[in-house]
Formats: sequence, C-alpha cells, structure tokens
Amino acid sequence: MKAGIVGLPNVGKSTLFNCLSNAKAQSANFPFCTIEPNIGVVNVPDPRLSKLEELVNPEKVVPATVEIVDIAGLVKGASKGEGLGNQFLANIRETDAILHVLRCFDNDNIVHVDGSVDPIRDKETIDMELQLKDLETAEKKLDKVKRAAKTGNKEAQAEEAVLNKIKTNLEAGISVRAIEFSEDDYADYVKPSQFITDKPVMYVCNVDEDAANTGNAYVDKVREAVKDENAEVLVLAVGTEADINELDDYEERQMFLADIGLDEPGSAKLIRSAYKLLNQQTYFTAGKKEVRAWTVTIGSTAPQAAGVIHTDFEKGFIRAEVIAYDDYVAYGSEAKVKEAGKMRVEGKNYIVKDGDVMHFLFNV
Repeated sequence: MKAGIVGLPNVGKSTLFNCLSNAKAQSANFPFCTIEPNIGVVNVPDPRLSKLEELVNPEKVVPATVEIVDIAGLVKGASKGEGLGNQFLANIRETDAILHVLRCFDNDNIVHVDGSVDPIRDKETIDMELQLKDLETAEKKLDKVKRAAKTGNKEAQAEEAVLNKIKTNLEAGISVRAIEFSEDDYADYVKPSQFITDKPVMYVCNVDEDAANTGNAYVDKVREAVKDENAEVLVLAVGTEADINELDDYEERQMFLADIGLDEPGSAKLIRSAYKLLNQQTYFTAGKKEVRAWTVTIGSTAPQAAGVIHTDFEKGFIRAEVIAYDDYVAYGSEAKVKEAGKMRVEGKNYIVKDGDVMHFLFNV
C-alpha cells in the first residue's frame, strides 16, 4: 500500500519525504527538483511494539511499514501535460492515498510558484488538475459504454448512469470521493476505474516552527475549506522536523521537541495517520525469536491475517489463538494470560482487531 505526497512545487514535499524515510530525495529551492518519484519504506511508530519487546525479550523486532512516494510538484495545466504533468498524474494514480502538502508559512527566501502564499488557492489548483484528469477518464469510458447502452444492455445502461453522475459532479468541481453511490455501483463501476479524486486524502499544513503546536491563520482557512470533505488536517513544521531529524542523540531530540511544545515528532503522527488513511491496522506475533507487527486491512478475517505471513497459513487455516494487547501487558506473559483464561480460540469468521497478539494453527 502506497501513500503519495503531492502539492505544488516548493511547498516542502521532498523535505517531508526526507524526514519520513532514510532515502535522501533532492531538496532544492526550485520547481521540479524531484523528477522521478522517490519511494521510501517507512517504519510505523508503535509504542506497543516496544512494550512487547520489553516483555518477551526476543532476538529481533520487526515493525510494520508503509510505502511513501514523493511525487514531483503539480502545476496548472498538468492535466493537459504542462510541466511534467502526465508523468506526475500517472504516478499519483499508482498510489492508494494522497498526502496533500499545503504551504502555510511566509518566507521571502522560498519562491512560491504563484508568487504569493495562499493554501486555499493552491489546494484548488491541484484539485482542479486532478478533477480534470478524472473527467477525461470518465468521458473516455462514457464513449465506450454509450454504444453498448444503446443496444439495450442493462449493465452498460447502469454504468452509463453512474459515469454521467461522476461527469456532472466533476464539472461542478466536486471530487469523486465526495459523491454518494450505492455499495454495488461503487464496487462495480467506480472502484475499478481508479479515479484519482476517489483516493482518500489527508491535508498536511506545512507551517513554521512557531506554529508547529497551535497552527496559524492559514491552517484555520484550510480547516474551514475542507470541513465537508471528511479529510484529516495535520499541522507539521516540516523544516523543524528536518532539523530534529539531523540530531542523532535521543535526549537532544526530546529536548528540542519539548522546547517547541511537542511530545513526539510530527512525522511520527503523520506516518500513523497515513497508515490509517490506507485503511490498515496492526496485529502482532510474539515469540522468543521475533516480535513482529503485521499489517492487515481493517476488517480482515483471521485466515486473511494468517495469509499475510504465508499463503499456506491461509489455505490450511484451522484456528487462531488470540490475546488482546491490553491483556498481554496486564498479565506480562503468554503463559500468565493462559493461566488467567484470557487467551481466546477463534475460527475462520473472526474479524481481527487492532493490537491482537495472534498465533495461527494450520495444516497444509
């Protein structure tokens, strides 16, 4: 699962990417310094993993990860190929969620591609380009479907109605994710089309250090503008995060954070938020050889969770032994949890909960 970082040139995308990953994307004060999309596999910060490590004392610990893609800056006309538009839009299409970075700070030394700081205008610029690209997709599909619909094909007529609805909304500046569909229509006609504006989005307001904790007037405007979108707004001082990232000493990092009123780096919150945005959750396996966080889609069954470890686990699934994370911590070990009768045996229909500590029995 990938989350793509998008935004206008020079809003802090590559600096943010560098904070999130060990890869070092070029970060320079001019548009299009990121030509190829940079991909980073980022560990998901999870204090529960540290606690399990403390209790189990394993040989190794493996965290959950999420893929972050740094996509070069979009400009007006990208949907028509302006700048490097076609390539960028193709890169966005391959991601599963969008982290939309908005510049919410003043700095005369950093050039803004449109000459002034206005996060709402910037948001609308990118929204429009993505909507125009989706409109092009919808119109192409409509051309094909209309011919079949005219012959009386019921399936084609149903798809035509959905595509017309999408086209009308996009022309009115409404993204696909904001349109209501029936479950069947969405599954049959919307999801397979991979509309860019159907992807879940989180707005990352890039502020200066003084606003890292409380936000500023620009952030207030963004919150107001997106209040009906059901989208998260995260405030992050990307430049400050980069400074924190340079510190090797843990104590120094904590002092720096305390000075600006934060209890952890904003990048950690962003990674966890991106993980949720991708509809992911974590379950754990805990043994002397390894304590590991495994990633599953929210709503996964026990066999599906087992399949993340190995396909044979899913094929030959018999049952799962499950301990709630809180119970594991409260009793301090698997043996004590069993003694207290808190370990559950679950079958094929069990829906995995975030934080479950699991052991699978299977037979192939």
